[in-house]
Amino acid sequence: MAELPIIVVGAGQAGLQVAESLRRGGYDGSLALIGNEKILPYQRPPLSKQYLSEGMLEDRLLFRSSEYYEKKDIELVLGQHVSALDTSARSLIVDGKTRPYGKLALATGASARPLSVSGSEHEGVCYLRSVDDAKYIRGRLSADPQRVVAIGGGFIGLEVAGSARELGHSVTVIEAQERLMARVVSPLVSEYFRKVYRSRGVDIVLNVAVNRIERSTDGSLIVVLADTRTIPADLVVVGIGSSPHTELAETAGLHCDNGIVVDEFAQTSDPYVVAAGDCTMHKNSRLGIFHRLESVQNAVDQAKIAAMTLLGNQKPYDQVPWFWSDQLGAKLQMAGRSDGFNRTVMRGSMEDGEFSIFYFDDDVLIGVDSVNRPTDHVVSRKLLAAGANVPDQIIVDLEQNLKTLL
Repeated sequence: MAELPIIVVGAGQAGLQVAESLRRGGYDGSLALIGNEKILPYQRPPLSKQYLSEGMLEDRLLFRSSEYYEKKDIELVLGQHVSALDTSARSLIVDGKTRPYGKLALATGASARPLSVSGSEHEGVCYLRSVDDAKYIRGRLSADPQRVVAIGGGFIGLEVAGSARELGHSVTVIEAQERLMARVVSPLVSEYFRKVYRSRGVDIVLNVAVNRIERSTDGSLIVVLADTRTIPADLVVVGIGSSPHTELAETAGLHCDNGIVVDEFAQTSDPYVVAAGDCTMHKNSRLGIFHRLESVQNAVDQAKIAAMTLLGNQKPYDQVPWFWSDQLGAKLQMAGRSDGFNRTVMRGSMEDGEFSIFYFDDDVLIGVDSVNRPTDHVVSRKLLAAGANVPDQIIVDLEQNLKTLL
C-alpha cells in the first residue's frame, strides 16, 4: 500500500516553507499544498508598501513560478476550501471530497479583525489582507485625490497611510489607544513616528474610538468618532489587528487558545499534526513564553521546525523574534522585545533620523529597535541570540563597531 501523503493546509509564507523544507530535508513522498486563493503562493508584506505606492507587478509578489512546484513534485491545490478535519481518520474534506493524509501541517494564517460598528459594511470601507484587497485599494488610490482614513495605528494602518500620502492623497489615521503601534514598540518609537507622519501632512487622531460610519448625501463617507468629531472620507481602510484561523483545528478537537497551541517543536495536541505561522500560539524556548507572532521571520523559522518534526528530527524553536516595517521612507527594524525593560540606551540620533534604541532589563539586553540603521539591526539579532554583554559606552560611541561584541 502506498504511503499516505503529507498535506500542508495554507499556501502562504509558512505553508510554502514547510513544503520546501520537507523536500530539502530529504522527504520524497507525496506532498500537497492546499490554498484557498487561486493565485500562486505570494508575499504579503509588499501589499501595503511597494504594491500600493510603487505599482509593483503582481508577478513580482510570487514566491516561485509554477515550474518550481512541478520540479519539486509539490502538488498545488489552489482555490479550494478545506471544510473539515478528522484526526481519528486522518482525513480532510477539500471542496467536498475526502483526502487522506499520513501527516498534516496547518498553516492557516489569520484574517483581518472586523470593525464592529454601524456602517462598517458600506462600499469604500475595506481591509488589507489579500492581493484582491490590495488590488481594490490600489484602484481607489489611482483615481483622483482621495480622502483616506486609516482606522488603526498599527503596522498595516500606518503603511497604507504612508503609501496613500506618498501618492498625494489626504490621509487621517485614527488609533483608539494613546499612541501609535502601542502593542509592538516602545513609547519612544511611537512618538518618533507620530512626528514623522505629522511632518509629512498625515493627521493623527489618538485615544479615541470610531463610533460609526455614515454615508453622506454625495455618496462619500463620514467617520464619526466616540467624542462626536466627524472625519470625511472617500476610502476607509481598517487595520485593527487580526484573528488566527483556528476553526478547522478547533472543530477537529485540537487545543486552541488565541491560536492553534503548539509546543517548541511545532507539535499540536495531535501527534500527526503540526502547525506554523500566524495561526499558532507557540512556545519559544529562548523567551520561555507562549505567544502568537505575525511576522515573516516567525512564519519561516517555525515552519522549518514544523518540517523537521514531520521528518522525525525534532529541534526546539528558539529564534530571536524580529520584524521590519517601512514607514514613509523610514525603515523600522525590531529584534527581541521592547516590553519588560527598565532602561534604554540610544545609538545615533532621532533628530538625524538614524538611531537604535537598546532595551535592557538591568544589564541584560532584551531587544533593539532600529530606524534607518540596518547594520545595527543585523548585529543586534546576533547579540541577542548570543546573550552577549553589551556595554553602554560601546553602544553610544558610533566609532565603535558593534560586531566586536560578538
